[in-house]
Amino acid sequence: MAVKVGDTAPAFTLIDGDRKPRSLTEFQGKNIVLVFFPGAFTGVCTKEWCTLRDAMARFNEFNAQVLGISVDSPFANKAFASHNNLQFPLLSDHTRSVVKSYGIVLEGFAGLEGYSTAKRSVFILDKGGIVRYAWITDNPGVEPNYDEITKALSTL
Repeated sequence: MAVKVGDTAPAFTLIDGDRKPRSLTEFQGKNIVLVFFPGAFTGVCTKEWCTLRDAMARFNEFNAQVLGISVDSPFANKAFASHNNLQFPLLSDHTRSVVKSYGIVLEGFAGLEGYSTAKRSVFILDKGGIVRYAWITDNPGVEPNYDEITKALSTL
């Protein structure tokens, strides 16, 4: 079952592009925009992350930290962040433990039997780690509604 509004966000520690452990609790005291994405260097993911990058001034207005999570390796995430000039952590859930705990595993991504990844999802957490907004799609080709994300942050 997927995490929903009102739930306490499941805690995690994952590694970033420099293989440094990063925990959700590290960002406590800020609003968090937690973005799960299927795969670095795919067309829709690139568009999504460049849109989020370009909205950073708005996120900063709401004291919001953006965190990205994919099942890609930390090396792929680092190259993706560098290539797209992303200034927020992209974390590697290479064991798929976090996508499982959030209930957002996408099986058979890109028609590859046995390959699971994250469903494209956005969770907004308040400063106490409570989920205040949740958006999940089964279709990896669909982007989130960016205006909804900003609107949800404005209510915190």
